[in-house]
Amino acid sequence: MNPIYLALDLPRLDAALALAQKVKGHVGGLKLGLEFFCAHGHHGVHEIAHVGLPIFLDLKLHDIPNTVASAMQAIHVLEPAIVTVHASGGRAMMEDAKAAAGERTKVVAVTVLTSLDDDDLAATGVGGSAHDQALRLADLAHSAGLDGIVCSGHEVAEIHKRWKNGFFVVPGLRPAETGQGNHADQKRIVTPRQARDGGASVLVIGRPISRAEDPVAAARAIEATL
Repeated sequence: MNPIYLALDLPRLDAALALAQKVKGHVGGLKLGLEFFCAHGHHGVHEIAHVGLPIFLDLKLHDIPNTVASAMQAIHVLEPAIVTVHASGGRAMMEDAKAAAGERTKVVAVTVLTSLDDDDLAATGVGGSAHDQALRLADLAHSAGLDGIVCSGHEVAEIHKRWKNGFFVVPGLRPAETGQGNHADQKRIVTPRQARDGGASVLVIGRPISRAEDPVAAARAIEATL
């Protein structure tokens, strides 16, 4: 299985669909995030599903347990392969999310966003490092019965050792040739190969492919490193 999931967070549905069709032979799935879902809703997801690749709904659900469970039931009809919730929502929320999900949907918990570093966490009142917080939340997600977690490539190897059969989604990836000054809003990044070697099940890659002059060539180049 190709572990690359292309992040299709584009404002226009036609552009997202065209990009997905163009690169579908070189990625293993398509990630639709909050921007896409808010703009295009169920209709947009159905349209992208026609491409024929697994759909990852990266909605990062985070609310009281009943609300998250109801939201999970509302997306049953979309048959997503993967859906995200926030681990910081707590054990009960995660348990209810998993119970409400479709049988073929993997529910994975976001630990610490790759746009946050230690200082950002401290400003929100979280003590310790981003690395330690990611491990704590991964353990909580595991105990809640989720399928896996979302974490940065910096934590995935250690979490994989603790959770042998977990499903690990790693975003915030940049190819080795990407300059150090071209990380946009990502702070805790690694290369796709480093994440895969650490135990990542899915590699979420967006701008290095979607904003490349030749998206197909960019996807093939990343695929060749794995």
